Amino acid sequence: MPNSPVSAKDVAELAGVSRAAVSRCFTPGASVSPETRAKILKAADKLGYQVNRLASGLIRNESGIIALICAELSTPYRSQLLAALTAALQRAGKVALVINTDRSDGSVEQALRQAISYRTDAAVFLSGMPAKSLAETCRRNGMRLVLINRDEGYPGSLLVRLADAEAGRRAVGLLQAAGCRKLALASSCADTPSLVGRERGFRAAATKAGLDWIELRHGTTSYETGLELGMSLLTRQDRPDGIFCTTDLMACGIIDCARWRFGIRVPDDLSLIGFDDIPQSGWEGYELTTFQQPVDEIAEKSVEWLLTGGASETAEEVSFVPILKPRKSLRRGFDPDVRALP
Repeated sequence: MPNSPVSAKDVAELAGVSRAAVSRCFTPGASVSPETRAKILKAADKLGYQVNRLASGLIRNESGIIALICAELSTPYRSQLLAALTAALQRAGKVALVINTDRSDGSVEQALRQAISYRTDAAVFLSGMPAKSLAETCRRNGMRLVLINRDEGYPGSLLVRLADAEAGRRAVGLLQAAGCRKLALASSCADTPSLVGRERGFRAAATKAGLDWIELRHGTTSYETGLELGMSLLTRQDRPDGIFCTTDLMACGIIDCARWRFGIRVPDDLSLIGFDDIPQSGWEGYELTTFQQPVDEIAEKSVEWLLTGGASETAEEVSFVPILKPRKSLRRGFDPDVRALP
């Protein structure tokens, strides 16, 4: 049989103090004499006592648990954002409960119900959207919601968005500035709000510039999809010389396809721009010019709002601008100081 955990009563008995004194000793800001505190800490150290934060939190109707609901945990961008969120939550004294989902509405709602069953204080959605009725249930029970890169928010939630369309628009101008004449838009069939925004911005800028471009969407948002997109784009008679990829993973696949399957030189024969600034984009084999998602700022803002906000009857919104990270996947003539192209 496993041993029972050491209790506050055990510490009190060994230290020769009351149970209430032990409670005050481990409560920030509570009054306890230095002599009593020293005896309690010595006894706690000897017994290996750990405060039951969950139990004490539930007394205050707070568990200290924040659910992170997301899909595709293995992708580099998702891993970066999860690392930033869990680190920010730990600094704030919170515990992250990561729930892995697929992209279906049913999976996301099941994840949220699971989070509710664990009395979580809040849920951060990196993937999918809960039904409005379920989100309202969370709000009535004091559970706050943060929605990252989603279409819309709910009353009492925080909607964290990126200027995705602006990045797509800028990509057109940057490729033109690099001397590209035949542009392409390469994306997946995921249809997430972020990808749709980048695609929309690219189309708008290309149309305004009077360009004739190629658009190809295929598969999941993955490196393998990039290889498939590369095979389709680079075997065309009207092969593009400048490609905007809506994620870095797909851009890396296209670069490898261009170099190793067709001997196409990057950036001499083909220029590329990606999005996300995953670690691989800076590898010597890629040196991909891309737009960086400010994951640390997104995480800090989300956690700050969870600690101080969440009482509004309307959805709050905060927007971040992707940061251009110029590298070597654009031909000479590209000006990294260009900030506002038409």
